[in-house]
Amino acid sequence: MLSLLLVLLCASLCGASSDSSQHQIETLMDNVLVLRLPNEEGSMVFVPLTCGEAYQNQPVTWKKNGVEVPALQGNQVKVPVEEMNGGNYTCHLGPDGEYLNHTVIMIQVENRTVILKEKSPQEGHIRCSAPNYSGSFQCSWTKAQYRSDAAVLLVKAERHLENIPCVVAADGSSIQCQDASCPFKEEQHRIALSIYIYSYSRLEEYTKTFYLRDIVRPENLQNLQITDGKEFSWSYPDSWEKPCSFFSLQFQVKVVHNDDTCHSDRHIRLHDTDDNKFEIDFKTKRYIICVRAQDKHTRGPFGPWSYCSVNRNTVNCSFLKLQP
Repeated sequence: MLSLLLVLLCASLCGASSDSSQHQIETLMDNVLVLRLPNEEGSMVFVPLTCGEAYQNQPVTWKKNGVEVPALQGNQVKVPVEEMNGGNYTCHLGPDGEYLNHTVIMIQVENRTVILKEKSPQEGHIRCSAPNYSGSFQCSWTKAQYRSDAAVLLVKAERHLENIPCVVAADGSSIQCQDASCPFKEEQHRIALSIYIYSYSRLEEYTKTFYLRDIVRPENLQNLQITDGKEFSWSYPDSWEKPCSFFSLQFQVKVVHNDDTCHSDRHIRLHDTDDNKFEIDFKTKRYIICVRAQDKHTRGPFGPWSYCSVNRNTVNCSFLKLQP
C-alpha cells in the first residue's frame, strides 16, 4: 500500500513539473511574441525580452501598455506573465526618453477557442465560398457575443508553398483572396488557410484546408421567367465560367406554397435537372417556384435560391443572397 502511494505521489509531482514546462514562446511576426500555454489558469511564465542589440549599454527603461514598470531595467529583461495577462511592452532611453522598440506578448491556449462562433460541425468556424473557378474566394466568420472587440492580426494563405494574397474586410469579419491558379487546371494541392484573431491579449488560430472545387457556389441564376404559365426558365449566372459546356451546372427546382419560402421542407415539387427550364404541370395558381445551381461534375455546394412568386397572372421574380 505504501509503495502504491509513493508511485502515485511521484506521478503527481512529475505531472506538475512537466505542466510548468509545457509552455512555448514563439515569434509569430515582427514585434509579436506568442506564449502558448496548455491551460489559462494558474500559470506564471517569465518571458525574455530584448530592446535591441544597439542598446546593450544604454539606460533602457520599460513600459507596459504605456505605464512604466520600475522593476524592468536594461536592454534584456524577463517579464512575468501571469495567466492571460500579456500586453504591449515598449522600451525607452531613460524614464522619460525616446521610444526605442516594442514587443507585444499574446497568449494562446492550446485546444481552446472562444472568440469565434462555430458555423457548423462540418464547416467549423470559417465558411469559404467562391462564385466560380477564377481563383477568387471569400471566407467569413462570426464573432462570439462577448468578443466584438476581436480583430484579425494575421492571415496566411498558400497552396503548395505559393502564397495567396488576401485582404481583410473593414469590419474584420471576412477576407477576400485571389489564387492565381488557372480555372482549366486540375487541382493537385489544397489551399491552406490560417487566420490569427486576437481579443485583448488572447490569440487564437483558426485553420481550414480545401480545394477550390469544394467551395464553389454558383451565384444567383439570371433571367428568370414564366412563359404562358407553363414553363419556368432561367440562364447561367453572369459570373460563371465560359464555355458552359465545359463548366456545366446542375439545377434544383423547388415549388412551394405561396406562404412558404425556398428553404421550406414542404414542397409541391422537387426536381433536379440539367436543363435550364422546367415544365409547370400542377394546377395551383398561387405558388413560389425556386431554382438554384451546383457544379454538375463536382456536385459541390448549392448556390443561393432564385425564385418567382406567382399569384394567378402576377409574377414577381427575385433572389436570396448567399448567407455569410
